[in-house]
Amino acid sequence: MLKRLIFLFCMMFSVNCCCAENTPQVNAISAVLIDADTGRVLWGKNETKPMAMASTTKIMTAIIALENGNLKDTVTVGKNPPLAAPVKMHLQEGERLTLEQLLYALLMQSSNDAAVAIAEHIGGSVEAFCGMMNKKAEELGCKDTFFETPNGLDKGNHHSTAEDMALIGAYAIKNDDFIRISNTRSIAFSSNKKSYNITNKNRLLNSYEGAVGIKTGFTGKAGHCFAGAAKRGDVTLVSVVLASGWGAAGKERKWSDTINILNYGFNNYKKYSIMGDNTNIKVDKAKTDIAELKYKNSLELLMTEAEKESVTCKAELPISVEAPIYEGDVIGKGVVYIGDNKVGEIDIVACEDIERHSLGSCLNKILEGWINTLCS
Repeated sequence: MLKRLIFLFCMMFSVNCCCAENTPQVNAISAVLIDADTGRVLWGKNETKPMAMASTTKIMTAIIALENGNLKDTVTVGKNPPLAAPVKMHLQEGERLTLEQLLYALLMQSSNDAAVAIAEHIGGSVEAFCGMMNKKAEELGCKDTFFETPNGLDKGNHHSTAEDMALIGAYAIKNDDFIRISNTRSIAFSSNKKSYNITNKNRLLNSYEGAVGIKTGFTGKAGHCFAGAAKRGDVTLVSVVLASGWGAAGKERKWSDTINILNYGFNNYKKYSIMGDNTNIKVDKAKTDIAELKYKNSLELLMTEAEKESVTCKAELPISVEAPIYEGDVIGKGVVYIGDNKVGEIDIVACEDIERHSLGSCLNKILEGWINTLCS
């Protein structure tokens, strides 16, 4: 009860802080807020600093399992998972569960033995599975992340950054099965050996409007960590806090830090549609000298009111194009800036088909030019 009162107080306090301050009040050594749709960093504190990230690691473990396994697969527990350090399910060698059941334990209560069982089932070994994790991190655009374990326990060079973990989290919440499993409040199931009752440790799910995830974490090296996400209307935000503190105080601060960051995002950012003006380009070897161009679509961006006033869209086009061109052909791009910072691109495309000159049309065009000259 006392913990619940402290948490509610932190929530009330955090709302006041975010309303009164231009930036969120955050205790974590490293933290970030990103737009889940674009990956754009909206606010950060040491967000590119390499840090231990504890069980937020398990977000990537789940991604690899979901993308490379079948939820109904039967996983037979080997000799290594029971050796994992707590927190764990206390799996037994030879025990059989489905991959989906292990993912519930992984994401809801952060079971370290479940992570090892999943890794060995999907990758054949923990080492091979970590190789898959690192490859995926590179594909997602992570800049300073290296996985040595599937559960996040402190080992060697296992590290990431708040920004990289936010990118991984934003990717994860686009997976329907990930959302379904990680947002389950409680579940009961049985293996061939015993029964389990799993309760979700993510307090944000029951306490923050629009919360959709994601994952808690703690080790002695990492401190208390949390990757959080929330969706309100057409805005989805992902926050990450690494090393919010240690002990009981750090455990509470990871929640208040997260609330402050998310409140800051929802209070200050709105989604705007950016689109440049139609333009044209010179066309060579065609009856028509000019081709009309348009922006293929709009760019949806989260911005503050101040940022909205500094948006520009600059067309990057060749001097001319050669016929034939066809409606929808990409001719160039519009580069969107907030101030001097590039934030996105939009394809610029042809509005219509333009045929190439035939010999006859070339002669007609030359003849028309002569006639116009004589008549002028």
